[in-house]
Amino acid sequence: MSPRPPRASAHRVRPSRPSRTAHAISLLSHRSRPAAFEEPTLSRAPHPGHTPHRTSGPADARLALGLRRFNALPPGVAEAALLACCGSRRWAQRIAAHRPYHDVDSLLAGSDEAGYDLSHADLAEALAAEASSGPPHSAPAAARTALRAAHAAYESSFGHAFVISLDGHRPEEYLDQVLAGIRARLSHDPDHERSVSADELRRLARGRLTRLLASGPGTETEAVASPPVAADCIAGGGHSG
Repeated sequence: MSPRPPRASAHRVRPSRPSRTAHAISLLSHRSRPAAFEEPTLSRAPHPGHTPHRTSGPADARLALGLRRFNALPPGVAEAALLACCGSRRWAQRIAAHRPYHDVDSLLAGSDEAGYDLSHADLAEALAAEASSGPPHSAPAAARTALRAAHAAYESSFGHAFVISLDGHRPEEYLDQVLAGIRARLSHDPDHERSVSADELRRLARGRLTRLLASGPGTETEAVASPPVAADCIAGGGHSG
């Protein structure tokens, strides 16, 4: 009888994370982050992966200058500015401690990696720092009522603000996307929704970081006074829950 061939050893294939290569968003004209619908975090990559930072000319130079300012900030100021991008103190401390960053891609890759490593408590802290976004002032009364009701239902179910990145959508689509997103995610169980929220927070943090770099001197201290807003969209007014 011929010998039996050896059995292949069993092994478990772990799911791979998205590529560590990060990217910058298309630049937007600077202003302080409003308390409601903000300018979107326009990362161009399809979720969940992302592509390298691609800008050119004055925009690229502006980001490079912002990165140099960020690398030179005192630790406490850097951490406070980072908390306006993601409300986890461990995330902010880790990003600040790994300075200086050679380029924007390195900073955004570090942001993503730190986001993946958040513990359950870190994620809860970051979500607690987010505030529900309100509709633009131009929205009809029925839409404003619908958004308030949707936010209330979501927060009642999951205990934190609804977070979403509106990459790739036109401004006129933002309200519909937020409403559709809330309604779809209300069907999630808590563990699934926590995973989805963590991914959206990573995307929001990348966009907020890039906007911070693209802004002028002094923005780092201005950001401290503005809590993160769950859906980064266009101009609105005060907080709406």
